[in-house]
Amino acid sequence: MDDLPWDALHARVTACTACELSRTRTQTVFGVGDPRARLLIVGEAPGAEEDRLGEPFVGPAGKLLDEMLFAIGLRREQVYIGNILKCRPPRNADPTTDQARCCRPYLMRQMALVRPAVILAVGRIAAQNLLQVDTPLGRLRGASHPFALDPHHAIPVWVTYHPAYLLRSPAEKSQAWADLKKVRHALEAVRS
Repeated sequence: MDDLPWDALHARVTACTACELSRTRTQTVFGVGDPRARLLIVGEAPGAEEDRLGEPFVGPAGKLLDEMLFAIGLRREQVYIGNILKCRPPRNADPTTDQARCCRPYLMRQMALVRPAVILAVGRIAAQNLLQVDTPLGRLRGASHPFALDPHHAIPVWVTYHPAYLLRSPAEKSQAWADLKKVRHALEAVRS
């Protein structure tokens, strides 16, 4: 899988039957955005609308994500958005360890193709799976975490709340804004 170009990777994800989620999905949710983006956003898994439309972060959470990006001077088209899982878990259950393990090579290849300057993990599940830790979200926020894409290339990962959580807990938006300002600063530092 390490040498698959975008089209072949997309075809591999579409045909994937590595875990039981392939039996219940409407379609896979590969990812969207600029394949040369400086910022890669990693979410948890598709929800019902994403499963229906085949695109990550649609609906109210997607609208809020768009607003979050706009607040740091970016549009959805300028970033790449992917998920830990490419298929929707029934009843939006948390991904199992096995499901995440089956999908990890796909996300790793997407990351290798994009080669972002910065990664933003949104939500506890995305952050813990990406970083391979069980540290609580509150302790992951506020600092960057190096992610070794390969032995010669580490990418800073920043962690914030998932937009769906922010819709349910609007009082946390100020903390998410603090996280986003750090992401913006990290992107500016890489540019200069």
